[in-house]
Amino acid sequence: MSAESSNRTLTITNALVFDGENPELIRGNVTFKGGLVSAIGDQEEGELLDAGGKVVIPGLIDAHFHAYAISLDGMRNERGPLSFAALAGAKRLGEALSRGFTTVRDVAGGDIGLASAIKAGLLPSPRYFYTGPALSQTGGHGDPREADVDVCFGHGHMCEVVDGPEPLRIAVRERLRTGAHAIKIMASGGVVSLTDPLAIPQYSDEEISVVVAEATRRGSYVAAHAYSPEAIAHSVRNGVRSIEHGNLLDTPTAALMAEHGAYLVPTLAAYAAMDRRGDEVGLPEVSKAKNLEVLTAGREAIKIALAAGIPVGFGSDLMGDLADEQLNGLALQIEAAGVFETLRSATSVNAALLQEPTLGRLAPGMVADALILDGNPFEDPAVLFDESRPRTVVQGGAVVDLGAR
Repeated sequence: MSAESSNRTLTITNALVFDGENPELIRGNVTFKGGLVSAIGDQEEGELLDAGGKVVIPGLIDAHFHAYAISLDGMRNERGPLSFAALAGAKRLGEALSRGFTTVRDVAGGDIGLASAIKAGLLPSPRYFYTGPALSQTGGHGDPREADVDVCFGHGHMCEVVDGPEPLRIAVRERLRTGAHAIKIMASGGVVSLTDPLAIPQYSDEEISVVVAEATRRGSYVAAHAYSPEAIAHSVRNGVRSIEHGNLLDTPTAALMAEHGAYLVPTLAAYAAMDRRGDEVGLPEVSKAKNLEVLTAGREAIKIALAAGIPVGFGSDLMGDLADEQLNGLALQIEAAGVFETLRSATSVNAALLQEPTLGRLAPGMVADALILDGNPFEDPAVLFDESRPRTVVQGGAVVDLGAR
């Protein structure tokens, strides 16, 4: 947040306010002062911005973002020049901000250099939380080698192969030393990885438990890439807090997640985009086949999770040229959960997942991030995901110049 925005006062007038938690819209004005929400009511202070009776929501949060995912080719992502990945990542972050995502969690990538550049105001970006490279076992989802490729791979920009409890302990400590918000592990096979079946759990009980213990002692948590009931149960029983994807979730496993207080972060946009645009982006045949296994199941997983009382967040998980599908994730989640639950997922639920209680809501004392939509999403959901519809993004109490993206 710039010094200019931290000192300014802005009031959005004539608004219908979704506060991030309640389905009832509040008619009134929202005032931002010093980078925080100072009041909601009939006050008019500072610069005035007329919402024209349209809906204002908290800034959106994408809890499964990949700044460094420049392609769907794992080896290219990992071994290309970091300078290129960082510049491409800066562009991806700026585009996400222009869509109304004022916060992202980068799960598998990011580093203190990119975070420091954002903090210094060198690039327009959402608030940025990162895990650093995800941890993968040999031959796991984060190992980008094809079976017949005889090369060594230890680490890259998005993933690191680490086997065994003690090496994992050191890897977690190194991430936390360099500012990681949370730790990401690969706990099952994945769509874009080439040698691992989707369903089989990855990492042993002992390995996951060590990662969780180290993260928890620092007040952090572990997010796990996991698709199948077996992999999800394996993760949450060993203390994982955030299940990423979870497309094949079933009712008994949902009950187990609820018992352990775990979150689900669905990423519907990625599968729909790969299904429609797989040839365009060079998706391998093995990945196309895996994608079909999870494509339609993800929506049902959201319904199962909500019925079990699991907090359901929102993520996009888009790689390469598919990044422009980010808002389509909202459309797909609305089809599964409705407008209200989807809005909660992308605001207050994701804020709770990030352990950031001042994000994701519009109420006095909350961070001054907001999005003015071109209408009322409860009556016209397309105002959330149709990029042709105008939107005004407020970050830290200042209107974002979308022309600068």
